Amino acid sequence: MKLFSAHLTSLQELYTAELRKALDLEETITKALPKMIEKAGDPQVKQAFQSHLQETQTHVEKVKSMLNGESSQTCKVIHALVTETEDTIKDVTEQNVLDIALIGGAQQVEHHEIAVYGTLKSWAKLLGRTQDVAVIESIEDDEKRADRLLSDISDRVNVEAPATAA
Repeated sequence: MKLFSAHLTSLQELYTAELRKALDLEETITKALPKMIEKAGDPQVKQAFQSHLQETQTHVEKVKSMLNGESSQTCKVIHALVTETEDTIKDVTEQNVLDIALIGGAQQVEHHEIAVYGTLKSWAKLLGRTQDVAVIESIEDDEKRADRLLSDISDRVNVEAPATAA
């Protein structure tokens, strides 16, 4: 297993380093989603998170297969987003508002994932890694679909939540 120095000198090294961060991103999400499922009150929100947990578990395996045994590398962004969502879970006491907050946190994660996989797809194309491109596109499609589903659910949940304190 090759460990990368702080000085990346090629697109291949940069690509691999970012792919290792994507692995950490996916593994972190698999740990965060069960907490979100537990805290969600709305059945559609709960189901969306459960479905995405299953997808995320397959993403872990897909990213691992592209890394050929390389270990993950910390993705600081996903850890910050998960921490923000966990803090919000502790702060919100109204269930409908919590569901909105959970959706918002999940969408922030989805948007980061879409950006990461879009970048990785571009780099994989430049590197001629056609098999990786196909895998990354399928993951990116899952993330975009999850984001659209959360948007659809939030349109309904947002209306149901109180706008002001009683």
